[in-house]
Amino acid sequence: MMNALSKKLVVISFDCLAAEDFSQFSALPHFQRILKRASYAEHVESIYPSVTYPCHTSIVTGNYPNRHGIMNNTLLQPGWISPDWHWYRKDIKGTTLYDEAYKAGLSTAALLWPVTGRAKYIQYNLPEIFPNRPWQNQVLVSLFSGSPMYQLELNRRFGFIRNGLNQPQLDDFVLASAVFTLKEKQPDIMLVHFTDLDTQRHVHGVHSEDAASAIERHDRRLGALLDAISECGAEEETTVVVLGDHSAIDVNRKIHLNVLLREHNLIEVDGKGRIADWKAYCHSCDGSAYLYLKDGHDHETARIVKKIIDEQQQEGIEFILTGAEAGERGADPRCVFMLEAKEGYYFAESIHGSYIEEVTTENLNDHPKNMLACHGFSPTKPNYTTFFLAAGKGISPNQKIPYMRLVDIGPTLARLLGLDLGETDGIVLEDFLES
Repeated sequence: MMNALSKKLVVISFDCLAAEDFSQFSALPHFQRILKRASYAEHVESIYPSVTYPCHTSIVTGNYPNRHGIMNNTLLQPGWISPDWHWYRKDIKGTTLYDEAYKAGLSTAALLWPVTGRAKYIQYNLPEIFPNRPWQNQVLVSLFSGSPMYQLELNRRFGFIRNGLNQPQLDDFVLASAVFTLKEKQPDIMLVHFTDLDTQRHVHGVHSEDAASAIERHDRRLGALLDAISECGAEEETTVVVLGDHSAIDVNRKIHLNVLLREHNLIEVDGKGRIADWKAYCHSCDGSAYLYLKDGHDHETARIVKKIIDEQQQEGIEFILTGAEAGERGADPRCVFMLEAKEGYYFAESIHGSYIEEVTTENLNDHPKNMLACHGFSPTKPNYTTFFLAAGKGISPNQKIPYMRLVDIGPTLARLLGLDLGETDGIVLEDFLES
């Protein structure tokens, strides 16, 4: 174990906080409060695909998806009405920041941090998971995937705040739980994930008034967490990190590539119109998509798929990568192709209807995958960076770094805590750290 610069860390993830939001949040009182003593990166390059679960796994591992194993939010389950997500720690390959912290004798807490279900090295764990089967309910799936007694205490104290998965009540519940955890449990490391802004952007658009209001709510949440750290006497010894995981882009058209695959007999349906079998399938990452073959050695199907997407490239598809090229960008090399949507377009997985479907405010509620903004795009898209800020113990103050990568966060925080994540894709950014 290396010498630690800090032994108390609070990581606050504001899902979908973008670099271009800086002009708004830097003028808000609690962001100003921390910016006075913070160092930050003006632009943070996300990963590919830039969706929440792979992003948050890259943050705690320092690796791209092709190494940590979380290639998408959801599992590849063609035909499932509500696919399972990568909820569980077992899906991550290799170690994580919280694993190494626990092994070093540090206590850990995580609140709605993705891919932490059944993580044995998190003592206070409220995992991000939701019921996706008719016989399940929210309380039970959470209890069985996290720390039962801790969650029962949170639900007893703050359950009245929550309204299912609806925002802003969900984040308000997480905030109350996080403040309680800081004061009463005093973990050495706490990871907390807020999704209000991401939700508002999906539903109302990137630059909507609703998104701006969510940033203002996040400012108040940040203030409450800073107050809690101060009130329990830990301000001088705590490092506070505020970050985003990806940006977002406005969209108004869905691409249903599986409709074309079905029309070419690469997806078979039964009498009820459900998938009975498949040779090729388009697995959406919203702004990008993987194309998988059921038989990875089926070269004839691969040829047909390539012909289909070549014919459609002028309609909604910006570029096509081979599986090997996707792997070189940190994505899943097991796909046969990876597709990037043009600006204004995104991918969905329907096998019925039209290849292109327009999304408007009028039909927004007609389908769960209808959105007015999304992410998942290539991190090389213009004006598509996210944000990172650190302040407090062990952080060199008032440093402004023009550029970093999301995968650099994990190794940098590990070095701060005197931990070692092993060989990673990311590097330690020494400019953030006190010498």
